[in-house]
Amino acid sequence: MGEVTQGGPLDRREVVRALLADRRDLLVVTGLGSASYDVMAAGDHDANYYLWAAMGSAAMVGLGLATAQPERPVAVITGDGEMLMGFGSLATIALRRPANLT
Repeated sequence: MGEVTQGGPLDRREVVRALLADRRDLLVVTGLGSASYDVMAAGDHDANYYLWAAMGSAAMVGLGLATAQPERPVAVITGDGEMLMGFGSLATIALRRPANLT
C-alpha cells in the first residue's frame, strides 16, 4: 500500500491512490465529480464503475454489486454531497450488512 504522510492538509488524490494501490479483484463504484476524477487519476481499471449522472446512487450501486458478487470486495468512493442525496440508502445497507462492501 502507498505511503500517506501525517500532518498538514489531506491530499485526497494521494489517499485514493494509496487505497487502490494493491486492489487485486476490488470492484470500485464512484460517486460523480471529484470521487470519479480521483479514482481515474489513480489508474483507470476495468473494475471501476464511474457514476457520472446518477447523483445519490453510488452506495446503492455498491450494495447491488456486493449482493450480486459476494465473493468480490466492493468499495464505494464518493463525496458528502452525493452521499446526502442518497442518505436513505445507508439504512438499507445497515440492514443488509454485506461483509464485502466498504
